[in-house]
Amino acid sequence: MGRYEHLIDLGREIPQIADAHKDDAHRIEGCQSKVWVRAEPGEGGRLRFTGDSNAAITRGLAALLIRVLDDQPPADVAAADLGFLGEIGMEEHLSPTRKNGLHAMVEQIKGRARRAA
Repeated sequence: MGRYEHLIDLGREIPQIADAHKDDAHRIEGCQSKVWVRAEPGEGGRLRFTGDSNAAITRGLAALLIRVLDDQPPADVAAADLGFLGEIGMEEHLSPTRKNGLHAMVEQIKGRARRAA
């Protein structure tokens, strides 16, 4: 299975954001596709993430980030080292537009975590 197929499969497993939260407050700016990610407090103050996108590969990228960052303390999310994305060769297979979108997702998710900390 190729990287894109794997991302699309991951996107099918993303914890779905409620339609009511597909709004500007939860939209990731800087992505060509529409992407929404919501962080809400969970048990023990850990952040629980939900998300969605109107594009399958972008939904998969959001799902990958959510899988790694979900159910972590806000400070850990804000400080997370996501260098593994480069190590697994993900970024080299993304178009410049998707790469910019991925960086926007990372920065905005971390920003939301900093505000929640």
